[in-house]
Amino acid sequence: MAPMRVTIIGTGYVGLTTGTALAYFGHEVTFVDKNPEIVERLRAGVPTIHEAGLAEIMEAGRCSSVFRTDIPELSGTGVVMIAVGTPSKRNGDADLSFVDAAATEVADLVQPGARLVVVNKSTVPVGSARHVEGIISRRLAARGVEAEVHVASNPEFLAEGRAVLDTLYPDRIVIGTESPIATGLLRELYAPILEQTFEPPPGSPRPERYELPPLITTTPTSAELTKYAANSFLATKISFINEFSVLAEKVGADITEVARAIGLDQRIGPRFLQAGIGWGGSCFGKDTAAVLALGSAYDYDLQLVRSAVEVNRRQRMFVVDKLQQQLKVLRGTTIGLLGLAFKGNTDDMRDSPALTLVQELHERGAVLRVHDPVAMPSAKRHFPDLPVEYADDEVQLACGCDAVVVVTDWDQYRRLPLERMAAAMRGRLVLDARNLLQRQSVTAAGLDYVGIGR
Repeated sequence: MAPMRVTIIGTGYVGLTTGTALAYFGHEVTFVDKNPEIVERLRAGVPTIHEAGLAEIMEAGRCSSVFRTDIPELSGTGVVMIAVGTPSKRNGDADLSFVDAAATEVADLVQPGARLVVVNKSTVPVGSARHVEGIISRRLAARGVEAEVHVASNPEFLAEGRAVLDTLYPDRIVIGTESPIATGLLRELYAPILEQTFEPPPGSPRPERYELPPLITTTPTSAELTKYAANSFLATKISFINEFSVLAEKVGADITEVARAIGLDQRIGPRFLQAGIGWGGSCFGKDTAAVLALGSAYDYDLQLVRSAVEVNRRQRMFVVDKLQQQLKVLRGTTIGLLGLAFKGNTDDMRDSPALTLVQELHERGAVLRVHDPVAMPSAKRHFPDLPVEYADDEVQLACGCDAVVVVTDWDQYRRLPLERMAAAMRGRLVLDARNLLQRQSVTAAGLDYVGIGR
């Protein structure tokens, strides 16, 4: 495989993980980020996000990686990936200002005779490929530059906490473009993944019985909608099992047994059927808001997606209300929260359920003590004005607490030092908002166990 020249604009979860994988395959990758502090850290080989296996793959592809704060001149044949943020507007639609700025800079740096594929890697609304293509073609015409620039939509389907594995061993690769040339270049770019010809990097082994991923080629519009449809479906699936968890409590069923039974149905599957405090993160909330805004623009109300969002909001409050029911009075109590990131194996606190708990419990007069294996620095930025106490470990967190809540599904929380925690606590309540613990282990330590839907 001949190495290709790739420019990645944006070094967040998508840009950094995708780019480091391409560099590991031997492609010549230039990473661009406007923040000089981030660039300096990456030059030093220090990941700016917490992802298993990322440091190892960065080191392995270091000789093929360049980090800079500006986009280089774009000449010859290559691929440019726009992987910048697309935050939500007030109406829920995606804000494309960073994408527009990146596309404009790219167009101003394209050199005569260049042959480029510009890829929308960010999650963008339907019509964005055409929008970016228009920006670039107009700028090239204004400059009087003749170049061959093709635009494609190539959505990512990475799950935070396993982004490296999802990049190297995806379920599928989707390319949306009207250009056969773009399809050919991107097929060549992703050939090591499509054919699995690379040696798995340290820390990211190839899954057993992994089958070669299909390459799906379609129109830009279908590719763009695919990303929103995928995340909306997953959010709905989580909200579905959470809604039934409340019903399970009311009728006396155990939602973990219900979920296992229905998950064995091949039409349903077991993934995303873990009842708990609800979903969070940078994708589901933003993407469901964007797809609702898209439907509204076409005078169509996506009632199922809207209900999934509402159930998720209600599920967070359901956990707060369970604490109220168990403790009767929250004012003056001390509550320990185990976990701050929106899910395990990441330090990302964007739209984390922990944010809702901290805000609601603080407003109800509770004293809050928190712990997370990696997200404590992020938490201190999120709660600059709230009197939150930070614990170094689980036992220190439990000291003097009236209740401890498992908020994030960190694997280490499955093996809590329950007897030491029980000795340190003032109260006896353990509220397992992720159904992570074994009831027998908790009660054997002399604590009271309360789960979700159990």
